[in-house]
Amino acid sequence: MATAAPAHRRRPPALAQMNVLAALAVSLAAGCASSGGSALPDLDAFNSPDAACYDRSVQPQTSVVDAHVHFRPFGGPAIPFDEVIGYMRDTGVRFVNVYGIGQTLPSSSPCTYYLDCLGTPVVSSLRNDFVNAANLAANPPQGIHVTLSMTFPDMAEPETVLHGMELLDREFPGMFRWMGEVNVVKQALFRNGHTVVPSEAIAEWAPFMTTLRERGIPLALHLDMGNDEEPLKYLPLMQEVLSLYPDNKIVWVHMGLSLQLKLMPAVEHVPVMRSMLDRHPNLMLDIAWRVLEDHYFSKAEHQPEYVAFLNEYSDRILTGTDFLASRNKDFAVYKEELEATSRINRRLNDEAFRNIALGQNYFRLMDLNYEAPPVCAAP
Repeated sequence: MATAAPAHRRRPPALAQMNVLAALAVSLAAGCASSGGSALPDLDAFNSPDAACYDRSVQPQTSVVDAHVHFRPFGGPAIPFDEVIGYMRDTGVRFVNVYGIGQTLPSSSPCTYYLDCLGTPVVSSLRNDFVNAANLAANPPQGIHVTLSMTFPDMAEPETVLHGMELLDREFPGMFRWMGEVNVVKQALFRNGHTVVPSEAIAEWAPFMTTLRERGIPLALHLDMGNDEEPLKYLPLMQEVLSLYPDNKIVWVHMGLSLQLKLMPAVEHVPVMRSMLDRHPNLMLDIAWRVLEDHYFSKAEHQPEYVAFLNEYSDRILTGTDFLASRNKDFAVYKEELEATSRINRRLNDEAFRNIALGQNYFRLMDLNYEAPPVCAAP
């Protein structure tokens, strides 16, 4: 039976299409008049010394870097690789970290999401990393810079990590330049067999952490800071990681927040983040996942604290959607996730906008030969 084309590929009726094209022409003309470039800058805008400044008054304020996006689901069919890349191309994302899902549901499971199968264990696997690498090798995208991430490690079994890295090196030499998102504490998975990585295991990470450090590979950790009853319950584990491995590039995803920690006042959370960044210069935070927008950034009682924090520490923040490419999602879902996770960008000052939304932090962290364009001065 024939299936309908994805929403973002369907052709609108002729009149609607003419209206779309007319609106696009107006938008592009406004962008060109004010900043010398199109509304959606292409990759050349990030590697040319002559790139036009970025005009926030007419150009999108969505992030150009999605440093946290899962191209593979926990189970079931995935959106095809090139289709997900198309979502990014159409929304102005020009730099992407291709995550898999390291902790997968059994192949026999009918579920695409772990919460649909409570009680079914999720187990660490190399499967999704191999699939992502094979897809990237077969379909290298044009106009999108891709970083490939290792998501397989079981951080409670550190003795297995180097072996997995060697397998990926042998099959896909030089392709993996990131590790994560890997779980140290993910309370949402407790009912699917995940347990907190003990401090004894963290002390045994040294062999693979040395390899990551030598290769300049960042490690993105999911480590819930706590929960609504005990907001700082697991913070000592992150402190231990940073104390043991101070020279590694560490990214703390979601700023330690989660659906289990939605009620912590910003005036309590922000000082913890400040303290961690001040004491650990190689630590960065990602603000991926719309939970941060929905429960913190958008709230009147929290927003001023977070805007001030992001402006002050703008060189330590990475962006991402945390989109999960299961086949029951489509372009509209990705677009909404990007818009939601980018709303805070509108409130940033120009320096913070350039560092965060335009990707300067990401380029510096990854030692990429790209430069975020300057933000146009206000008239």
